[in-house]
Amino acid sequence: MSAHESMEHAEHAEHASTENRKIALLIAVIALCLALSETLGKGAQTESISKNVEASNLWAFFQAKSIRRTAVQTAAEQGKLNLATTTDEAAKAALQKQIDDWQKTAARYRSEPDTGEGSEQLSERAKHAEHERDEATAKYHHFELASAAFQIAIVLASATIITGIAALAWVSGLVTLAGVAMTLLGLFQPHLLPLH
Repeated sequence: MSAHESMEHAEHAEHASTENRKIALLIAVIALCLALSETLGKGAQTESISKNVEASNLWAFFQAKSIRRTAVQTAAEQGKLNLATTTDEAAKAALQKQIDDWQKTAARYRSEPDTGEGSEQLSERAKHAEHERDEATAKYHHFELASAAFQIAIVLASATIITGIAALAWVSGLVTLAGVAMTLLGLFQPHLLPLH
């Protein structure tokens, strides 16, 4: 090998080494994006599950309150029927007091703003939890797609080092940008794209 060929070979190796360092830096940045999207995705998934459980519990509580209210209302209606046939004034007064108590209880079961445990308040709380669950689920889907894009981008960038095909690095960069876009959509506009 002549000195000129040796010099050319050294220049080529130095150029390849510089390119490989750039690709390695690209892979490191993509890996950072992947770690962020995975963390955001896990958080959104956990919130989705938590809000789903909360909504289910609230709907169960709502149903229990509704059943209790129906039972108390039925008792009050039955009491009204018995009141019409009762002739003893003391018994009539006691029955009327019981009917009034049942009606107050039924009204409390329907709406209890102080505790938030009336069926109306429980229904609103359950709907709110469902909305938060849907929001978290939409975010999760975006973060999952972003993670997939980042993983593909890492594979393409790694293939660039092995093959020396620079176009793979450019495609990797474009796929990374798509992953960043999905992450941003997940953070700020999770319902813009219907993914579920």
